Amino acid sequence: MSSSYPTTVDDWRRRGSRPRRAAEVATLNRTGDGDHDWTVATLNRQGRAAEELRRIMDYKHNIRNMSVIAHVDHGKSTLTDSLVAAAGIIAQEVAGDVRMTDTRADEAERGITIKSTGISLYYEMTDEALKGFKGERNGNEYLINLIDSPGHVDFSSEVTAALRITDGALVVVDCIEGVCVQTETVLRQALGERIRPVLTVNKMDRCFLELQVDGEEAYQTFQRVIENANVIMATYEDPLLGDVMVYPEKGTVAFSAGLHGWAFTLTNFAKMYASKFGVDESKMMERLWGENYFDPKTKKWTTKNTGSPSCQRGFVQFCYEPIKMIINTCMNDQKDKLWPMLSKLGVTMKSEEKELMGKALMKRVMQNWLPAATALLEMMIFHLPSPHTAQKYRVENLYEGPLDDVYANSIRNCDPDGPLMLYVSKMIPASDKGRFFAFGRVFSGKVSTGLKVRIMGPNYVPGEKKDLYVKSVQRTVIWMGKKQETVEDVPCGNTVAMVGLDQFITKNATLTNEKEVDAHPIRAMKFSVSPVVRVAVQCKVASDLPKLVEGLKRLAKSDPMVVCTIEESGEHIIAGAGELHLEICLKDLQDDFMGGAEIIVSDPVVSFRETVLEKSSRTVMSKSPNKHNRLYMEARPMEDGLAEAIDDGRIGPRDDPKVRGKILAEEFGWDKDLAKKICVLNQRRGHVFEEMQRPGTPLYNIKAYLPVVESFGFSGALRASTSGQAFPQAVFDHWDMMSSDPLEAGSQASTLVAQIRKRKGLKEQMTPLSEFEDKL
Repeated sequence: MSSSYPTTVDDWRRRGSRPRRAAEVATLNRTGDGDHDWTVATLNRQGRAAEELRRIMDYKHNIRNMSVIAHVDHGKSTLTDSLVAAAGIIAQEVAGDVRMTDTRADEAERGITIKSTGISLYYEMTDEALKGFKGERNGNEYLINLIDSPGHVDFSSEVTAALRITDGALVVVDCIEGVCVQTETVLRQALGERIRPVLTVNKMDRCFLELQVDGEEAYQTFQRVIENANVIMATYEDPLLGDVMVYPEKGTVAFSAGLHGWAFTLTNFAKMYASKFGVDESKMMERLWGENYFDPKTKKWTTKNTGSPSCQRGFVQFCYEPIKMIINTCMNDQKDKLWPMLSKLGVTMKSEEKELMGKALMKRVMQNWLPAATALLEMMIFHLPSPHTAQKYRVENLYEGPLDDVYANSIRNCDPDGPLMLYVSKMIPASDKGRFFAFGRVFSGKVSTGLKVRIMGPNYVPGEKKDLYVKSVQRTVIWMGKKQETVEDVPCGNTVAMVGLDQFITKNATLTNEKEVDAHPIRAMKFSVSPVVRVAVQCKVASDLPKLVEGLKRLAKSDPMVVCTIEESGEHIIAGAGELHLEICLKDLQDDFMGGAEIIVSDPVVSFRETVLEKSSRTVMSKSPNKHNRLYMEARPMEDGLAEAIDDGRIGPRDDPKVRGKILAEEFGWDKDLAKKICVLNQRRGHVFEEMQRPGTPLYNIKAYLPVVESFGFSGALRASTSGQAFPQAVFDHWDMMSSDPLEAGSQASTLVAQIRKRKGLKEQMTPLSEFEDKL
């Protein structure tokens, strides 16, 4: 073999190869005896990787479909690296640094996730690791279909798209910052989709290295974080899901340091101490959390602190302090003390690892002692549902048709032999820029290469032809972050990406077999944000107009939330959820979907609506062009709750007039006849309504209402005025009246109206109502 070939397992892993079993990788890493023969075997196995993943797809009890969700910058992508490394896709040494699921260049530059990314991971668990597992399983091999989602509020639609096609969620919370605005948003979204959560309290390394928090203070901080998360979960929980709150003593909470690749659940320490105290693991886990104290002098457990200097809380004494001791010993390079400690813990280090110093040594020691993937995998396999379990209670939320028909039953039973029911939740741009993968989840049946499918778009109505297409799937693939693995077919319970359907799907759709004409679609997703921030775009060079039109079509496909429209005035409008979302969309439009052609972007176009404050003083009459018909009109304000009913879709312009009139008369007190004759026509003016300090931290949460038109540039201005210490997150909340009069010359409302009229090509000056009255 030529010397240019890699000679160790780690060399292969750095090049992105995937060993067959994570257990083999762990063994070879520990012994350090990876040789040429083994690496050649690994190379030969790469072609079989997709076959192995496909084989596990048939074991519906051994599959976990899960999303990683959190507030921005709480460490989702960094933590996900440890799971990717355990599957042998990247080297353990670089886990936490490469952020494998951040596949875009701008994600790496900004340090935030912008698009949700799927990756299918194969693991073979040991009998020892699964001995406490009580659920159904088929052997020890597991397939985790994981989706890493963004944390910034502007990209909440990506979270919604990820949650729709998963059954469980790993909620990541920074142990210092605690539960934040977007944590609540994503939890509410998850529970609305009947997604079962587990929690990891992340960035534990900050407690030991940055803040040097003592054990009892750390415990109180973690307890507060878990309680705050549980309050949200209890608020939005669904009776069919049962208790969705998380408990450290039950193994549904992990404590992690994603950047350094280590984590633990109380199970790790319960196994370690159970035999020492002569109790079973579950009893020991209970003692490691809550009001349980141990005094080494008396060797007794109590439910209250005795006041003795040696008496400490179980979690502090048996979990926090040992970790603190190991970390401090590594950071101080006290290797003479370190090796005996590691020997007692059963941790072995390779010879080259023993040469490391300081933080590098600490990272490798902690990864070897408490590998993050071990704790997280245990939590996901033991406490998140398989598709076979989850689809039984999710079917009501998913299927729009009768819940006793063949399609609902097939979804409920996760039946691979039933009719195909597949939901496409997003479209992913392919590397050739012009095409898209349709990415989604098979809930029933099986999708295969060459299969002719019936595509039901979001506007499809059963029994009609609108938004309905029949097309063959050209190729089915497994999504692997930056790469894809082609497979012949994908059965229900798994995520899948498909080639050849992008001409017929704009954002999302339901797929079924060609002949299943009586199938209803899967319910459309509900987003937690609205595309209220808009800009108008035009070509810098007029000849690029076809590129702009085509680019806008592709942009609309690429993002679940962005809306691209053409106004009556001919303007091309792009609407997004916020300033950052719009910035990313414009970058993608110009660089990816228009081949670099230059565009001109207008100032932000913010939606305003005219309203009525009081009933008009007179009824106005107008004649039709032929002078034979008369139309009498009056204006009046809407009753409380009517606007919400219109937003919710209970009342709309296309409703049957009799049905709409009945609702308006019975619920809102309208006259029955009239109800049938309707024609639906500070520096930044912010208002702080809540200010709250986060307990145990110097941080403040300030909530305020800020007009959308004033929000542009707010993030930069706030950071500049606070030296980067304040970070805003904005989400559309409600409509409100402008305080100034649009008919008063020079007022803010008047200026805005003039700008809007100018943009739409209307006369800038409005005609006062009094002139109309004189004419009438």
